[in-house]
Amino acid sequence: MLRAILSFFGTIFTFVTMGAAVVALSIGAVFWMYGRELPSHESLAQYKPPTISRIYSGEGNIIDEFAKERRLFVPSDQIPDLVKQAFISAEDKNFYHHHGYDARGIAAAAVEAVRSRGSNVRGASTITQQVMKNFLLSGDRRAERKIKEIILATRVEESLSKDQILELYMNEIFLGQNSYGVAAAAQTYFNKSLSELAPHEAATLASMPKAPSDFHPVRRKDRLMSRRNFVLKEMAENGYITQAEYESEKALPLRSVQNGDFESFKSALPPRDYFSDEIRRQLSVDFGEEEFFSGGMTVSATVDPAMQDIAAKALQRALEKYDRSQGLWRGTGKTLSAEQMVDEATWREALANVDVPRDVKLEGTWYPAVVLSVGASEAKIGIAKLTDDGTHVITPKDVTWARKVLPDGKRGKKAKVAGDLLETGDVILVRAITKDDGGEFVRWSLRQVPEVQGGFMAMDVNNGRVIAMQGGFSYQDSVFNRATQAKRQPGSSFKPFVYASALDSGYSPATIVIDAPIEINTPQGVWRPRNSSNKFYGPTPLRTGIEYSRNLMTIRLAQEVGMNVVANYAERFGVYDSMGEFLANSLGSEETTLFKMVAAYAMFANGGERVEPTLVDRVQDRYGKTIYRHDKRDCTDCAQADIAASRGPRIVSNRERVMDAVTAYQLTSMMQGVVQRGTAASAINLPVPVAGKTGTTNEAKDVWFIGFTNTLVAGCYIGHDRPRPLGRGTYGGNTCGPVFQEFMKEAIEEYGAGKFRVPPGGHFIKIDRYTGARLSDDASGPAVVAEYFRDGEEPVFGITYDGGFAMGANLPLVEEVETYGGREVTTSSGKKAVVGPKADFGTLSSGGLY
Repeated sequence: MLRAILSFFGTIFTFVTMGAAVVALSIGAVFWMYGRELPSHESLAQYKPPTISRIYSGEGNIIDEFAKERRLFVPSDQIPDLVKQAFISAEDKNFYHHHGYDARGIAAAAVEAVRSRGSNVRGASTITQQVMKNFLLSGDRRAERKIKEIILATRVEESLSKDQILELYMNEIFLGQNSYGVAAAAQTYFNKSLSELAPHEAATLASMPKAPSDFHPVRRKDRLMSRRNFVLKEMAENGYITQAEYESEKALPLRSVQNGDFESFKSALPPRDYFSDEIRRQLSVDFGEEEFFSGGMTVSATVDPAMQDIAAKALQRALEKYDRSQGLWRGTGKTLSAEQMVDEATWREALANVDVPRDVKLEGTWYPAVVLSVGASEAKIGIAKLTDDGTHVITPKDVTWARKVLPDGKRGKKAKVAGDLLETGDVILVRAITKDDGGEFVRWSLRQVPEVQGGFMAMDVNNGRVIAMQGGFSYQDSVFNRATQAKRQPGSSFKPFVYASALDSGYSPATIVIDAPIEINTPQGVWRPRNSSNKFYGPTPLRTGIEYSRNLMTIRLAQEVGMNVVANYAERFGVYDSMGEFLANSLGSEETTLFKMVAAYAMFANGGERVEPTLVDRVQDRYGKTIYRHDKRDCTDCAQADIAASRGPRIVSNRERVMDAVTAYQLTSMMQGVVQRGTAASAINLPVPVAGKTGTTNEAKDVWFIGFTNTLVAGCYIGHDRPRPLGRGTYGGNTCGPVFQEFMKEAIEEYGAGKFRVPPGGHFIKIDRYTGARLSDDASGPAVVAEYFRDGEEPVFGITYDGGFAMGANLPLVEEVETYGGREVTTSSGKKAVVGPKADFGTLSSGGLY
């Protein structure tokens, strides 16, 4: 009997043992099979999570950031224990005790799934398993993935410490609102750093990994509140907070940025503008878009925020002035439907979602508004962000400047009352008009984004640092950067490069060139270029030719020098990569960018040395290593500690010379004449020496002005994106000149300016600026100018150049200059004398491409 019993239990034991062996072998086989060809977990030790690239101003303030995944990487030792404890309590209370997976948790999840017949399947993944899923595996809910997850989890626990695993998890986890990792999420939801979080805020973040969209702080506030309190309870049970802390934290309301309880971190950032977006564009090319958006770069920008603001407003003012002068009302083209206007809450929500620019601060903030009703004379409006009960209206006084553009493109009648321009539901832009003395509110004024556009840029002439760039009226209206991306005809602003090539070829500012009609046979027919004034002035010195932007003189000079030489100069200065050698191009008919033109003018200002424009001083990688530095100059004394207090370290410039220094000064002196008495004289009035050149293309489709002091160069162009005439009386001097004037008036206060440096190797000779005749050293008067000539090259006066063009028999003759008399000068003896006849300069204009 005993033997039978022992045999029975022996049989059972054998079956159990063999069954266990089979199960063990089966499990082993499964794990062996799925353990093959798994991704290497060792790569996690070198993992570089995608992080935010940030752009800083020179003062160290963040001005923009770029990221595909908004993540701020924080090392484990800098994550507060409170935050770690909140996530451990919410996701994996046994994190510090298991070896990668929690067998009891898996079993409990399996039992619950069986009991609910599959309707309640909850995860049992540890934090280590979640790291494996996020980094090395897919997120599908299959048994195969779970097995692989467990295998990798056990492996990674052997190679990484718990803190390293937790660091990966807390920096990688998605927590909603495009926030990856706990640091970015703390900023997004509470505008706080991790060290500033209270227990209930840490618990709120720890509530979100399961499904951030299901725990939204506004839409699913109650659900998030319940989950937050559960996490707090777990933290108390795990001994991370006291019972008293749990009770007090649980009683606190759920506050967040999204609910309006905290200011958004974005409120401290200026609106994205053309400057930071251009940095994004350039660095994406230099380093690759993927690296820029995920590499955690620290970018030190050259922008001066105060100057950027002045530049934006100066260009905006000029564009709006031109637009208002046209007297056409286009509005925003956006309307709200009747359903969106049923009550204030509805129209406010709808207005907040309308795509209109909200970044214009010209003469005060421009607000989006909606026309609520139109009366007999006034229109009642509702204004975004203004919630007071006052009645806001557009009065008849504010509409009489405009005519409505009708749907067929025709112009309506001149407006007399608000209803002539506005209809109920129209989305408009308005700004407050206030009294100049006390800032007292007067009325709301209609505004619109101009149809005409333009660009502006300013940079340091010695180091190429761009301090301001405005690529249009409003970045939010149009992200196209017209300072760097728009290719336009520079018109007469190109002429200095023709004159530079001539001065380097042996000509002088006193060289005489014929200003007379020209005929040129082209495949398209006979080309008869003309001056802007439609007049011809006969023999004229180079100085006068550039001051008054004489087209015919420029063409003859280009022919004398050779268009191949002119093209070489333009390419050397970076205006073009490969310039066409056509005479029309001497008048600026080939397209280029404002960015290139301003950079080229900087080389006139600094004495002829190459300078590369830059928007970035330095770029550092995520570890703080400098991977780009713009200033390549050598500081020979910087390592010496015994430098005398009376002097600074020596900086050795290694810049390439692109133009003879004497030529650069001669050209600068001639371009000072443009500002003092030439085509820009009416617009530029600054307390320091300024040089520059205007430009106006055919039919004034583009107007330019580029000018400089001995410290800064700045340039502007204005024109329609699809080129068309700007109208009679529109020139570079009177349209772009005021932009330069407004900006430089403030920039000089900040950056200073002085006389242009006279280089060695030359001497001054006084000449008559109308005839080019040599005068005595003591001569004075409005017609006398001291020109700088190279030593050893005694100028020959009286020679006239015509470029080899014959006078056509059917062309109008040069005006007889003798009929206009001469000019009075003071000789060295103090006596008065009349020298040379004075040509009639006709209507002064900016010249251009004709």
